Amino acid sequence: MPEWSVAEPKKLTFEEPVTALNVRIVNGTVNVVGIEEGPARLEVSGIVGPPLTVTQDGGTLTVAYEDLPWKGFLKWLDRKGWNRSAVVSLAVPADSSVEVGVIGAGAVVSGIRGRTDVRGINGDTTLVGLSGAVRADTVTGSLEAQAVTGSLGFKSVSGDLTVIDGAGASVRAESISGDLAVDIDRAGNPTDIALTSVSGEVAIRLPHPADARVEANTASGSVSNAFDDLRVGGQFGAKKITGTLGAGNGKLRATTVSGSIALLRRPPTEDDARADHDTAPADKKVL
Repeated sequence: MPEWSVAEPKKLTFEEPVTALNVRIVNGTVNVVGIEEGPARLEVSGIVGPPLTVTQDGGTLTVAYEDLPWKGFLKWLDRKGWNRSAVVSLAVPADSSVEVGVIGAGAVVSGIRGRTDVRGINGDTTLVGLSGAVRADTVTGSLEAQAVTGSLGFKSVSGDLTVIDGAGASVRAESISGDLAVDIDRAGNPTDIALTSVSGEVAIRLPHPADARVEANTASGSVSNAFDDLRVGGQFGAKKITGTLGAGNGKLRATTVSGSIALLRRPPTEDDARADHDTAPADKKVL
C-alpha cells in the first residue's frame, strides 16, 4: 500500500484509479473538486504541526492525521492542544465517494457525483453542484449547499443550514438551535422536505408554481405564509400552516418549539412569466 508522510508543502499525483476519498484535518482548509479526466491530485500548500499521512489502499485515497480516526470523529470535541493546521486541495474523479472530517477547518466540496459524507466540529462547509446523496453531521459548524441535486441530510447541535437552488429528491434537517433556510429550485423534481429545530428559525422558499402537501407546526414561535392556498391556524400559542399547493406531489414538513417558520414564494422566472402571458384570457391585460 503506497504511503507518504507530508510535513511540508507538497504536490502528489496518483496514477492508480481513485474511487473513494477520506480527508480528516484540524484547522486550515480543505478543498475537494470533482474532475472528468486525468489522475487524482493532491496539493498541500501549507502545514503546521504533525505531518499528514497519505495512503492509497486499492481505490481509497486517505489524507489524514494518524491520531484522528474517522470512527467516532464527532467525539473529538473539546480536544485541547490541537497545535496544527493544514491547507489541502484535492482533485478526484467526479464519480468518487467523498468523506470529509474537519475540526476548526473550512471545507469546500464541488462537482462530485458520488456519495458525500461531511462531519464537522466547528468548521463551516460549502457544497456546490453535487449530484450524489449528501449527509452532513456537525456540532457547531454550518453547512451551505448550492445547486445540490442529490438527497440531503443534515444534523447539528447549533449549526445553520442554507440551501440555495436546491433540486434534490429530499432535504431532511435537524438542529437544536441552528437556523434552517431552504430555497427550492423550480427545475427540481417534487421534493420531500422535513425540517426540525427547537429554537432555530425555519424558512422555506418554494418555486412558482409550488407543488407540495404542507404541514408546518410551532409550539410558540411565529409563522408567516406567502401562499393563499394554505391555511394558518392554531390556539394557545401553537400555530400551524397546512394545505396543498398544486397537485400535492411533494411533501413539506416543518416543526419548531420556539423558532419562527416562514413559507416564502420564489419570484417567477422569465419562463414562468412567459407561460402566464401565453395562457392569459384574450380580454385580460397582462401587466
